Amino acid sequence: MKRIVCLLSAVSAAVSLTPMNLGAQSNRSSLSEEQFEYEVSRRGQIRYWLYLPQGYAAGTERAWPLLLFLHGAGERGSDLQRVTIHGPPKLVRQGTNFPFVLVAPQCPEGQRWEAESLLKLLDHVVKTHAVDPARVYVTGLSMGGYGTWKLALAAPERFAAAVPICGGGERIDVLLASRERLQALQGLAVWAFHGAKDPVVPLEESERMVSALKKAGVAEVKLTVYPEAQHDSWTATYSNPELYDWLLAHRRGGLPPKP
Repeated sequence: MKRIVCLLSAVSAAVSLTPMNLGAQSNRSSLSEEQFEYEVSRRGQIRYWLYLPQGYAAGTERAWPLLLFLHGAGERGSDLQRVTIHGPPKLVRQGTNFPFVLVAPQCPEGQRWEAESLLKLLDHVVKTHAVDPARVYVTGLSMGGYGTWKLALAAPERFAAAVPICGGGERIDVLLASRERLQALQGLAVWAFHGAKDPVVPLEESERMVSALKKAGVAEVKLTVYPEAQHDSWTATYSNPELYDWLLAHRRGGLPPKP
């Protein structure tokens, strides 16, 4: 038995030494620097509601503010009517006259909001309508709240203000922001809303994003918490005229009016 144990120990030792021996015999590094070039091309389509305010007329010198609204997960799909269930589109259907252009896209079923396509949509609307690029705002609820954070962090220079409702974001995008991105973030006004008793998206999701922006030096960022509200913190928010007065009071510095 002792002899068997000794033999096994010898074999084990030989096996453990094999990689070291092979490495010692090789003059070539196991790491090589490589490069791969690629090009990504993707086509897509976005269906959306467009609201033009009373008095709007294309071709005039007046440029209007624009509000981009992002719905929640329950309104995804191909039935555009679902986008009017909540938020500003619902209020327009009920007869509210907003003093801004409203853009309300629909996210396809099984997908989430992503910044690239939304920015393309904004480019299109700003180019084809009388929109002031210095007064572009974004807001959204639940999944749209997440989308609002994502879009605002991806391109803060495009927005004067953002209103994420019962959403959350990637705090690391703030912590690791480049100097240029950080400077753009510092010029963005943010007003977040959340229900204290939200069972779907915890209040902490908004709290940590607001905290991260404050630490990053964003001068105007605040969080309103509804003490008794659960997930629906959007009805009270979008029904409050003070929200729209706050939005319209903001203008993106450094962006001239649309000629």
